[in-house]
Amino acid sequence: MTLFETTEMLVFFNVLLQQLGAPVPAVPTLILSASLSGEWTGVFLLAIVATSASLIADWAWYLAGRFYGYRVLSVLCKLSINPESCVSQTESRFRVWGPWSLVVAKFIPGFSTVAPPIAGAVRMSILAFTLASAAGAFLWAMVALMAGWLFKDEVNAVYAVFKDNVFVLAVAAVLICVFWLMWKLMQRNAFKTRTNGPKIAVQDVFRLIRAGDSSLRLIDLRPSVVQEAEPLAGWLPANADTALSAARAWNKNDLIVTMCACPNDVSASQVAELLRKQGYLKAQALQGGYDAWLARTAST
Repeated sequence: MTLFETTEMLVFFNVLLQQLGAPVPAVPTLILSASLSGEWTGVFLLAIVATSASLIADWAWYLAGRFYGYRVLSVLCKLSINPESCVSQTESRFRVWGPWSLVVAKFIPGFSTVAPPIAGAVRMSILAFTLASAAGAFLWAMVALMAGWLFKDEVNAVYAVFKDNVFVLAVAAVLICVFWLMWKLMQRNAFKTRTNGPKIAVQDVFRLIRAGDSSLRLIDLRPSVVQEAEPLAGWLPANADTALSAARAWNKNDLIVTMCACPNDVSASQVAELLRKQGYLKAQALQGGYDAWLARTAST
């Protein structure tokens, strides 16, 4: 069985794995498959195959978001090699673009995986989700396939060179990946050093709540779309700017607890640090964030 006979299968599983979150690029496969297609109908068939595979993965993430809420996005962002911006960028894009975010999601690296669970978490209708997701997947696939179809001679020439120099090109690709990975890991380590401020355990917060401590202030820094979908009693919905504004009405000796749904409590730690710089020396991030709060709530 040759590559010409298995392009549809390659495209299907490559796209499916990528959209499920595996670190396997699908665009090169789409471009090469289109360049090997003899007829225009073959390109259209590949687009349908790619769209179907993408929809299967998107439905899986949508249902995960529908049943497990924002915790799915939190887990995905924890696995991200650059978790600092994962939550905030994802939420802001979805909030600004709404359903259209699913159409453009495939063109934004990383966003195509995290957009479907957000759609499920905010209870977007399955019909609207399917139409937007299918449109985005089809457009994304057609762009790559058309590039391969229109420049088939150049793509096939590159493919021939690759076959004749597999070892050299493979070594070069590995070296590029290694340097890129090292750079990203350096960014990740720098990110971790910015989350080392004081934190308070969730059981201590519950103890203060039960004791009726009037100096306790709770700030919810989860993305606004999640605050609206999953409101928390007793927590003040805020972001970095509104948290500082709200704190001006409080005593500088109040215990302010900030909470986010993000890797290493990064947003909560950063806001707590800003509050401490403003003189609220008891400001602390909730250790474990939203996940820890949910787990403690479920056990009571």
